[in-house]
Amino acid sequence: MAQLTFSDLEYSRRKKQTRREKFLGEMNRLVPWEKWVAAIEPYYPQGLRGRPPVGLEKMLRMYLLQEWFHLSAAAVEETIYDSYAMRTFMGVDFLESGVPDASTLLKFRRMLEKKGLHQQFWVELRHRLAQSNQILRPGTMIDPALVHVVTSTENGGKKLHHDPNQQPEVVQLEMQ
Repeated sequence: MAQLTFSDLEYSRRKKQTRREKFLGEMNRLVPWEKWVAAIEPYYPQGLRGRPPVGLEKMLRMYLLQEWFHLSAAAVEETIYDSYAMRTFMGVDFLESGVPDASTLLKFRRMLEKKGLHQQFWVELRHRLAQSNQILRPGTMIDPALVHVVTSTENGGKKLHHDPNQQPEVVQLEMQ
């Protein structure tokens, strides 16, 4: 068993379990991990060339997070770094490993789609959910963005208008 980090200890003392944690806990229970990993294994790289492969179950979990939360590959990578619940679901311990990068997830996703495994998984998951009287309604996680607006004066007051020719400006804040 892995040693608890200060972050794990601090997080264990909170008083409320989030909706995301509850959702991920239920999905962790419903997904037949061993069966799905075994279905992917014949197609998964064995690490004979290039970088060593990331653990297959870790990649499957990352793929499912991407699907459930409608995230891009880059966004799911960032979200795992940012969310304790998602990091725990993935089994990522920063003392031992990192989060698979977006390009690795993209290759994994393409492999699942090419072999048709993603469709088999969704059929089985919907069936398991139906057995427990549930349906899956995927959610979204959207980062806020600052949008450039143009001001105009009508009747002595200021009004803000979105400038459609201006691309949204993304501002990233750095924590010191």
